[in-house]
Amino acid sequence: MDHSDRSVRGTPTGLNFYLAAGHLLANLYQFFLLPLYLLPLSGWWGLTLVPLALLSNSFWSLIHEAIHDSFHPASRINRLAGRLLSVFFGGPFCVLRLSHLLHHKFNRTPLEGTELYQPERGSRARAGVGYYLQILGGLYLIEAISSWPFFFPRKLLRLLERRFFSRDNLSGILWRSLMKDETIREVRLDGAVILALWGVSAVCYGGNWRLLAGALFLRAFLISFLDNVYHYRTPVNDIWYARNLRLPQWTARMLLHFNLHGVHHRSPALPWTLLPEAFAAQSGHYDGDYFVAALRQLSGPVPLSDLPAAGAAAHPPSPFFPAQPNRERRVLGG
Repeated sequence: MDHSDRSVRGTPTGLNFYLAAGHLLANLYQFFLLPLYLLPLSGWWGLTLVPLALLSNSFWSLIHEAIHDSFHPASRINRLAGRLLSVFFGGPFCVLRLSHLLHHKFNRTPLEGTELYQPERGSRARAGVGYYLQILGGLYLIEAISSWPFFFPRKLLRLLERRFFSRDNLSGILWRSLMKDETIREVRLDGAVILALWGVSAVCYGGNWRLLAGALFLRAFLISFLDNVYHYRTPVNDIWYARNLRLPQWTARMLLHFNLHGVHHRSPALPWTLLPEAFAAQSGHYDGDYFVAALRQLSGPVPLSDLPAAGAAAHPPSPFFPAQPNRERRVLGG
């Protein structure tokens, strides 16, 4: 089947474009307009960076639509929009897309579980160092610097692949998926644009560069801390499972209904505007409060043996809505 121009039921194309324009303008304000025109008038304008940073997860939700080809029915437009948004977000679209699709493919397996650790392979204290670094900002930092190794010559990249990424772990699978020449060129270009964007912005801020750094650190924290909130302490080896978490209606809309994550995992191709309809059709049951679930993550890493096991067959794709497109499966070799 040709997916170059596919029709997705209910894709809110116009609304997605308006949201993209709003996020791009917000980032242009953050990176250039604020330091050039407003900070010279008063340092108090720097406080406007706080509400902009609070939009980080909404921004990610829109990129997430492009990752699942649900931003626009035309694949070329979808990909261009995803790349443009991702550059301002701070990570190459190829890396964000492939790593997220791997998350779907290996969800809640020992390969992918963020908080899982095996006591026979290391202590809880050791697991806790990596865990807290990841959820308190490290996940976004890894995404932000993910393009840097790709500036090395291809021969060195192949050597790194053989030396460090030959094993069947998540990082190895991701690295090997990125080793195509076309993908390397794309990651290099997007990475160069991101570095230029941040570098020019730092010059515009001048002596106020700490404001920019603070805004990016807040973005890093919010993206990293809320990434695993739907999966913490959920059953192992159930790739279809994720929690649906309760949020006030206006907050849920701002997140593009990302809080209905269980629905999304069962129907990954479903546009964000149809998630509430699918939630009602699939039972309409919340698995807890969003903010309580977020704070629960601070309890730390969990031994693999302490988590319940569940078969993937217990949560099959919803027959009411389409499952993950074949093209996404081919990308990951599924």
